[in-house]
Amino acid sequence: MKLRIGTRASALALVQARWVRKELEARGHQVELVPIQTHGDADQVSPFSSIGPPGVFVSEIERALAEGRVDLAAHSYKDLPGESPKGLTIAAVPPRADAADRLLIRPEAHAADAPGLPLIDGARVGSSAARRRVLLSEERPDLRIAPLRGNVPTRVRRLQEGDLDAIVLAAAGLDRLDAAAERGECEALRRDDLVERRLAPERFVPAPSQGALALQVQSGNAAHAAVADLDDAPTRRVVEVERELLRLVQAGCDAPFGAHCSEDRTGRLVLRAVLDLDDRLRRAQVAGDGPEGLAARVHEALLACEERSA
Repeated sequence: MKLRIGTRASALALVQARWVRKELEARGHQVELVPIQTHGDADQVSPFSSIGPPGVFVSEIERALAEGRVDLAAHSYKDLPGESPKGLTIAAVPPRADAADRLLIRPEAHAADAPGLPLIDGARVGSSAARRRVLLSEERPDLRIAPLRGNVPTRVRRLQEGDLDAIVLAAAGLDRLDAAAERGECEALRRDDLVERRLAPERFVPAPSQGALALQVQSGNAAHAAVADLDDAPTRRVVEVERELLRLVQAGCDAPFGAHCSEDRTGRLVLRAVLDLDDRLRRAQVAGDGPEGLAARVHEALLACEERSA
């Protein structure tokens, strides 16, 4: 079967789409990549809060999918709003990469013994994501948070050029670019001159479905069956809990909201979330034997400003 994959045109998005193409070709399909510029990618200057409603990084791709110009769309799942447009569905969620954020630091700004985050006093940290800005300020009120837009290489370059003391990026994107460079698919993202520290998702809660891919198709079309084999049930199980909480919170890409679901040592699901509401950061944590009702319970706890574990 010949399949056209719609994707954003950034280096990271193309790396992800090439992985999907490789997996589908291994299953006997002919695959073509169709890069599509989205509104969010076209505007590399404005903060997330002013570039448009939720979906600014995917709406053009979803339109191409709905109109039949592509057969499936490969998304970073966290770019998608809480629900797919009518007629579109998520056919597969492949195995998830690291969901955590990562702090990249210039050596002169690194302070290993500093409380909260390993940064010197008053460090200038780049991030345009509201969730990251709020969490950074909670950990270290002395930090100066500066806006940071652009693709991953652009953000890293700004740090290396001295515009900032540190930046926060998704670990999954860095890892995927590194792996692609080793395969010769893209230029290596050199950052040997930087200090990197993983921010534990238990505390620095990531965006819902961060690190996961979503393969979206028209409901019931032939591409659905073709990509279904790429679905990873354990990943889908936890990501769908995070996505359900996203739907309940009705948060967009600039909302100060994070959610992370994982299995504990006993196999129970643990859902952690943060939400800045009325200029007050609220945290909630709930555990359960299965996904049913977990998001609703965390949502209730967030609104009640309680932290609880069941």
